[in-house]
Amino acid sequence: MQEWIQEEKLVVLGIAQEQHPNRCRLFAQWHQLNWPILHDPISVMQVRGVPIEVAIDEYGIVRSLRPDLKTFEVEFLEKVFAPEGSEPDGKPGKVTRPDLVALSRRAEQGRSFEAWRELGDALVLWGGLRRVNDAIDAYTRALRVNPNDGDAHCRLGVCYRIRYESQRREPTDFQTAVDHWTKARMIESNQYIWRRRIEQYGPRLTKPYPFYDWVETAVRDVRERGDQPIELRVLPTGSEMAGPVYSFDAEARDVEPPDPQGRVLHDVQHLIPTEVTVVPPQVKPEGMVRVHVTLRPNKGRKARWNNEAEPLKLWCDPPPGWKAEPRLLIAPQGDQPETSEPRHLEFEVRTSVDASGPSKLIAYAFYYVCEGVGGDV
Repeated sequence: MQEWIQEEKLVVLGIAQEQHPNRCRLFAQWHQLNWPILHDPISVMQVRGVPIEVAIDEYGIVRSLRPDLKTFEVEFLEKVFAPEGSEPDGKPGKVTRPDLVALSRRAEQGRSFEAWRELGDALVLWGGLRRVNDAIDAYTRALRVNPNDGDAHCRLGVCYRIRYESQRREPTDFQTAVDHWTKARMIESNQYIWRRRIEQYGPRLTKPYPFYDWVETAVRDVRERGDQPIELRVLPTGSEMAGPVYSFDAEARDVEPPDPQGRVLHDVQHLIPTEVTVVPPQVKPEGMVRVHVTLRPNKGRKARWNNEAEPLKLWCDPPPGWKAEPRLLIAPQGDQPETSEPRHLEFEVRTSVDASGPSKLIAYAFYYVCEGVGGDV
């Protein structure tokens, strides 16, 4: 393939159905891929699985899907194609920025779910984070017209996750994203891309492979080559790094709760708000979920972690018949006496054989926190 590229017989272009563009850039840097890679976070291509290879001629016409490399040169590179479907001058048409005002007007007037979804696509692809709230509104309107539009559910989930990873986040954005990805998967269970969204953040028992275990190796290898690795704006979480397991084994060792007598004062001032996301949101009896817990110091109260005291601990107290792994989690400390970074903990739960309907899982976080610089609570 490199020979064809050097001889200017072939131009390679990649498209990645990836939530985080910088992870794709790091992967390309690691493997020294020297062709452009487009970012398709909402799977606008509507592919059911990857990878796929598409042969497109110089007029922008698809000539083959999954071409055979043994005959590729003869059947595609050396073949002369007619400019059918191109512009009158024989050149391919240009891609122009969509008219968002016109798309919005058409959606308001036509009120079809396709028109609202098209508007949402344009907003998220061309407007980015600046227009993510408008994209959320457009996809929501599409689902009001057609609640069974799996594409709209998936793309709406992507938008909520984009917002969650920004300064505009709402505490429920991550769970809302998971809920919409789950609905999309229920509508079309064979859609590979949608299924992977859930598995990416879900329990190890349902993972086909570790999604981002390559990141640390990539960073090390790029540095050893003397290059500066692409910086990841959002680092992979534990669930994204974890590999699959084939059985659920809860902790065999005895563990004790950090505060068995309930003496620790409660955080009635909400100095450390907590966000909880369960993936997947619904399971059958004896099903597995992964619970994501994020604790963020309250900026309005100038709350900060006290790293000179004991570390943050999370204790899970599952209902009878349920199992949690692990029950006790300990977060790493900050690198300064006082820090204000969010702290993320994850654990997995298997429901009981007779679990039915909504269930309540109790967990407690124990931490030392300061209010104000040099303060103490």
